Amino acid sequence: MSTAVGEHDRLAAVARYASVRPLTDPSFDRIVALAARWFDAPIATVTIVDARRTWFRASCGLTGMTQVPRSPGLADSALLADGPYVVADALCDPAASAHPLVTGAPGVRFYAAVPLITGEGYRLGTVDVWDTRPRHADAEQLAALQDLAAVVMEELEGRLRAVSTVRAERRRRKRAEAESAESQVLAATLQRMLAPPQLPAVPGLELAAHLRTVGPRQIGGDFYDVFALPGGRWAFVMGDVCGKGAEAAALTALIRYTVRAQAQHDPQPVAVLSALNRTLLSAPVEGRPGFCTAMYGLLEREPICGPRAQRGFGLVLGSGGHPGAYRLRGDGTVDSIRPAGGMLVGALAEATFAERAVRLGPGDALLLYTDGLTEARTPDGSLFGEGGLARFLAAHTGCGASALTEEVTALLNDLGSAVCDDVAVLALTVPDTSPGDDAQVLPGPRQAERSGEGQGHD
Repeated sequence: MSTAVGEHDRLAAVARYASVRPLTDPSFDRIVALAARWFDAPIATVTIVDARRTWFRASCGLTGMTQVPRSPGLADSALLADGPYVVADALCDPAASAHPLVTGAPGVRFYAAVPLITGEGYRLGTVDVWDTRPRHADAEQLAALQDLAAVVMEELEGRLRAVSTVRAERRRRKRAEAESAESQVLAATLQRMLAPPQLPAVPGLELAAHLRTVGPRQIGGDFYDVFALPGGRWAFVMGDVCGKGAEAAALTALIRYTVRAQAQHDPQPVAVLSALNRTLLSAPVEGRPGFCTAMYGLLEREPICGPRAQRGFGLVLGSGGHPGAYRLRGDGTVDSIRPAGGMLVGALAEATFAERAVRLGPGDALLLYTDGLTEARTPDGSLFGEGGLARFLAAHTGCGASALTEEVTALLNDLGSAVCDDVAVLALTVPDTSPGDDAQVLPGPRQAERSGEGQGHD
């Protein structure tokens, strides 16, 4: 036999091929039947030789026997042959005469075999024929036996490739499932970063929001935030960043941090949007510039003007290329609040931004949204659009923020798959109630000079 190292490698190859199918294989029955017929011999087998045994993978004329000990003289000796191995009379052959198949049943006298050799040169076993009488084999018979051995080897190679492909696919699927599970955890973490888990309580104001993302990982590019400022004022921001996934989440985190930090220094909308524009231009995400649309608002509660006065809010809205907001008045009318001008944030160093002052009185509501809502398709295939949203809101005036957000959520559910982009909505409502004893006198709306375009007040 070969060296110890060579035998170790051969046995490893035997294990690979033997694991493809059970050691007895009916699919090789036709091959052994052809071998027995060609040699006019009573017995033919396909064997696999491991460290201790010779296994009969297929056999013709041999019943009740699946293995024999590995002994020199027959299959074990044939493994060493470069071509056909022939024993004309086993009783007269020093190596074969003591083999149990010779000394016992079935009493082998003639034996001819061809080794099964892999493409790497490892010898797995044999295709062989046996007879119980001494005889010789001619060249044509031995050539046919070599052809049959080649067919067996091709079949084994094909099966091994198929099994290897299936196993590799299973490994890839398991890795993909593991990565998917990890991605889902990451997506959930990033999704929590995109929207505050709970909106703050703003005295005299009802807030509600909804964020819907499309795509398997639920990591979108739409966001909102509401936070307190010194002096009893509040700020909010809604935006839509370019891209999705982890890149969008990183950009969203940067935007929210920048807006909050700038608002503590100078909360006016144009100042905040200008600072955000500079930050996005100077801090690319993943080596690429990030940009967004954004609507930023500064809120301040009106002072008490009399014992029965109802207080509203002064509001300054700043636009950075974002869709306008809608004000739903207490009298049932709806108007679009859209600062004139306002460019995309993070795209151009010379970008300018616009702001507009408005009032939210008792019973008024303000709805901010991202363009995934208006870009949805109606059942007839047409664009929902600004007109569709305005008509929808006109039918839902007088709702509180929570009820209004629920109505928009129901609308999105009705549109279903026609909503092809992320959608964020933020609703602010001033309840139409008389002030209570707990009302706090706050400074009036600040009328600082606006540095942007489209100033106005209504």
